[in-house]
Amino acid sequence: MNAPNPRGLWHGRAADLLARGIDGRMVIDGHRYHATDGQLFDCISPLDGKVIARVARGKAADVARAVTSARAAFNDRRWAGQAPAQRKKVMLAFAEQLRGAREELALLETLDMGKPIKNSLSTDVPGAARCIQWFGEAVDKIYDEIAPTGDNALALVTRQAIGVVGAIVPWNYPMLMASWKLGPALAAGNSVVLKPSEKSPLTALRLAELALEAGLPEGVFNVVPGFGHEAGEALALHLDVDAIAFTGSTRTGRRMLDYASRSNLKRVYNELGGKSANIVFADFDDLDRAAATAAGSMFYNQGESCNAPSRLLVQDTIADAFVEKLKALATQYAPADPLDPGTVLGALVDETQTQTVMGYIQAGLDEGAQCVAGGRRALEATGGQFVAPTVFDGVRNDMKIAQEEIFGPVLAVIRFKTEAEAIAIANDSAYGLHAGVWSRSLDRAVRVSRALQAGTVHVNQYDEDDITVPFGGVKQSGNGRDKSLHAFDKYTELKTTWMRIESV
Repeated sequence: MNAPNPRGLWHGRAADLLARGIDGRMVIDGHRYHATDGQLFDCISPLDGKVIARVARGKAADVARAVTSARAAFNDRRWAGQAPAQRKKVMLAFAEQLRGAREELALLETLDMGKPIKNSLSTDVPGAARCIQWFGEAVDKIYDEIAPTGDNALALVTRQAIGVVGAIVPWNYPMLMASWKLGPALAAGNSVVLKPSEKSPLTALRLAELALEAGLPEGVFNVVPGFGHEAGEALALHLDVDAIAFTGSTRTGRRMLDYASRSNLKRVYNELGGKSANIVFADFDDLDRAAATAAGSMFYNQGESCNAPSRLLVQDTIADAFVEKLKALATQYAPADPLDPGTVLGALVDETQTQTVMGYIQAGLDEGAQCVAGGRRALEATGGQFVAPTVFDGVRNDMKIAQEEIFGPVLAVIRFKTEAEAIAIANDSAYGLHAGVWSRSLDRAVRVSRALQAGTVHVNQYDEDDITVPFGGVKQSGNGRDKSLHAFDKYTELKTTWMRIESV
């Protein structure tokens, strides 16, 4: 008997899932609901342009219901009032629910936003589960403080849950970004209203169901899908939301700050765009590894990553050889069927994003950069959104493709002569999310890392960090940090209690 075809296996599972139907109703107070006005929007798969679900189009009235539910859950202490050890137990069960639904969640993620099933299975689902587990494990190991006083006082500094958190997440890593907000927010005892991107709402809705099955009380985690100018704006303006945790574009991040100023001055934590510089010095002697990492980190997730190293700075004495390696590597990332387990580069999220990426490619050509690989759409007969991995050489840092976030598989190679020039080019950006340094000189690696204006600097690797370290940026890449124990700072308030002690 022939072994089953892996590609056919996932297509078969997709057909079964779609035949059963995907529930696109929102989740509020532990139950599924249609939008108040009954409106729906089509969820279109970028694999082939077909509608895979019809999703409730949440608006201000639906957001208000969800916030009311979250506030009631917070105020009656059904979750926040539980001992940390009990919240930990539920969080660990939630993580196990994700692992148990691994194949279903991975399939939803791939169908919804186009990433290869290989990545959904190996990274997105286990990464989300790991995040929920990690923050669950952490919550009963964080201690409050006693400040130094004289004998006549006792001063306590305690952390308390902030209240109702509005979480707004993007379409590039729907499940992972949701878990980065949910993990610390829920572990700290908050209630959450999650607004997923209208381009990728499906896994968020399923996460809410799995949380309920794990024992999370009703009303603590609510999901309202919808469009940014309707549901997202309503959530950010709501007077009973205590904090907004937003991941998305810098343009929308500015709006979040505006919404806060126009409402209740709620806390706003923005994780925004990036134009990360990856610097390769001539003294790094393993150019094959550096080139493979540069290509792999850039083309992973179709280049739809805020921390993608999209500006590759290469020292001039090795630049020609390095670009040749990149050209050869680009052929290994040819777009292919995302449901094929061998695929490493899938579909962009939708036609709008494809047109945006193609517009940047044209801008690069118009400004005089040399396209040495890619530069075209691919697999157009499928009806899907595919763009070939693209490499530009001869890029100046003032070009549009070097200054603006593209969010697609487009790599800009910029040549430099000296260390000082490399630092100046890298820092000449509105963004400051991640950066990379490749050098065998410890002195240079430390010196350059210190000089780079970035929230994270990778040395002789890229993106190998994990949940234990903070993720975030400086400048227009945002404020606040996801991941690590520092994420609790966003979802808790410090309270001082100063007590006078009378002497006998």
